Amino acid sequence: MKYLIKARIEVDGRVEKHDVIGAIFGQTEGLLGSDYSLEELQNKDKLGRIHVDLKYQGTKTVGTLSVPSNLSRVETAIVAAMLETIDKIGPYNAKIRVEEIKDLRIEKLEKIKQRARELLKMMREREPDIREVIKEVLQEEHARVQLAKLVEYGPEKLPAGPGVEKADTIIVVEGRSDVNTLLRYGYTNVVAIGGAREKVPETLRELAKSKKVILFVDGDRGGELILRNILPQLKVDYVARAPEGKEVEHLTGREIAQALSQMKPAEVVVRELGLAAGQEAGEPGTPSAEPEAKPQEEAVQREKAEEEKPAVTKFTIPKSVLDTAKELKGTLEAVVYDREWREVARLKVRELYDFIGKSSHGEIYAVVFDGIITQRLLDIAAEKGVSLIIGNRIGNKITHKPTSVKFLTFSDIL
Repeated sequence: MKYLIKARIEVDGRVEKHDVIGAIFGQTEGLLGSDYSLEELQNKDKLGRIHVDLKYQGTKTVGTLSVPSNLSRVETAIVAAMLETIDKIGPYNAKIRVEEIKDLRIEKLEKIKQRARELLKMMREREPDIREVIKEVLQEEHARVQLAKLVEYGPEKLPAGPGVEKADTIIVVEGRSDVNTLLRYGYTNVVAIGGAREKVPETLRELAKSKKVILFVDGDRGGELILRNILPQLKVDYVARAPEGKEVEHLTGREIAQALSQMKPAEVVVRELGLAAGQEAGEPGTPSAEPEAKPQEEAVQREKAEEEKPAVTKFTIPKSVLDTAKELKGTLEAVVYDREWREVARLKVRELYDFIGKSSHGEIYAVVFDGIITQRLLDIAAEKGVSLIIGNRIGNKITHKPTSVKFLTFSDIL
């Protein structure tokens, strides 16, 4: 309903509510035609139920009545005026006086406004304080940075992150500033060579033996010099470089992530730098942790290897395998065979060690690969029942030759 007609009643005698309502309907019937028949208007929901509240004062009856209206403002006023025409209720003189016509919509709007204020206040109370949010974020960031505080690793006190010992992969950088930059962006598995640029610290060499190593250097001439010096000394799996002309310590988090995502296998970088001819490998396809042998030592080792090398005639190598060996030169790839000389797999040399390690005993009979035969490769081959390994060349530091594994070079068979 949009309006509420409120009126006052005075009757010169004692009457009941039904007397009042009966008088209203009876005395207004047909007064303004059928359009203003109260009964008809109620049936059409244009008027609501008439409410009467009475009390007695001596021999008189006084009270109030209210009529809800859904008519227009003008129509409501006409109905209100029509009520004032009632002059008798029962046998007694009566008087009805309209005191107010309330606009219920205004009242609803007031309620809406009041409730909106309350809800807004509640929202303000629960609304986060931006300053508090910023403060919390800064505190969390501070806590994270504190957690990833730089440490000194090993007897040489190498600058490092706290996660370098437990991580499966480590990132090797040049100096303390590089470590701090990577720590700032959440890389805790980082360690620096420190001031020892000519010789890799023994602590780092030992650590690299059991880890996957990423060498991360500057994108300038200095970074290339670091690569040329470090790769022959340290077992490295991958090489990452800062964008051209930039240093690691000045990179953003996004630039660091991008550089690491574009890292190259170490053997590829070795070839690009022209280091392959004078470099040993710590494992197939990776730079060696062993320094280059002196010419005299190298000659002795080669002579010794020739003496202990098995005769080629003990193995009947199919022509198809010999052709494959020729094709493999310069590809840094490997081919694995079973006992019937059927090809089991063709893969990158850097994947060879893991592939053999995951195979069943005796599943692999022979391996032909464009890489260096190392002690580590011979050991895992013996453990997995591999009978023959043919590589590009033999490493200098082979101290133990498993009797169950024969190994040859391409020059022996081609």
